[in-house]
Amino acid sequence: MGAGVEHVIEIEGLWTKFGDFVVHRGVDLKVRAGEILALVGGSGSGKTTLLRQMLGLERPHQGRVSILGQRLDSADRASLKGLRNRWGVLFQEGALYSALPVFDNIALPLRELKCFDEELIREIVLLKLAMVGIEARHAAKMPADLSGGMVKRIALARALALEPELLFLDEPTAGLDPDRSDSFVALIRDLHRELKLTVVMVTHDLDTLFELTTSVAVLADQKVIALGPVREVIAIPHPFIKAFFLGDRAQRAIEVIREYPFVV
Repeated sequence: MGAGVEHVIEIEGLWTKFGDFVVHRGVDLKVRAGEILALVGGSGSGKTTLLRQMLGLERPHQGRVSILGQRLDSADRASLKGLRNRWGVLFQEGALYSALPVFDNIALPLRELKCFDEELIREIVLLKLAMVGIEARHAAKMPADLSGGMVKRIALARALALEPELLFLDEPTAGLDPDRSDSFVALIRDLHRELKLTVVMVTHDLDTLFELTTSVAVLADQKVIALGPVREVIAIPHPFIKAFFLGDRAQRAIEVIREYPFVV
């Protein structure tokens, strides 16, 4: 990231429309370098759509999206490709290529660059597998032979293949049982610290939100209605915030914050 770039993501005045249906109406959002930001909102609030706009997969009706100091709306194809090499993405279901073994799934972004010989690619792939807690003996397996937890970890290894500065996560713990969810959250936390990543994730899981994030952006009423640390956001008297954070699981997590205020 270039010197002096404090915010790795800047969104200003973003509108999203599908025909006459307005999803986002003047969304503003800034993400600082080194944050783990959770994007939350109700069904239809446009969380995933906003994530796709950050990835340059969709363009807003109007407004500006800048990632790592570059505006996406004015980026040409080559510039956008260069930007995408600076971030990694973990999709909700992992999105591994079913016809490729684990090794080739992780090697794919490295081979696309045409900068590495196969011996170096092998070293990098095995290193990334080790980083996410997967033994090298699993490299020859096909995605259909993997557990849900292994799919998530291998997809994360692929997302980290190019040493990204920014990591996008779409419902990272969806479909995992509590034990695997806890271990995956711990893995992301460790990688965030060790690799000095900025992380943006969409999640509806309150345990993940409370245990992992440094800040939360709440989408409601077609805009970002709150942005900040969890303990500040939950104090805002908005109907969605009250409904989202008043469940039993949320209250247990809030008790953790009160007992261990250094957690978030």
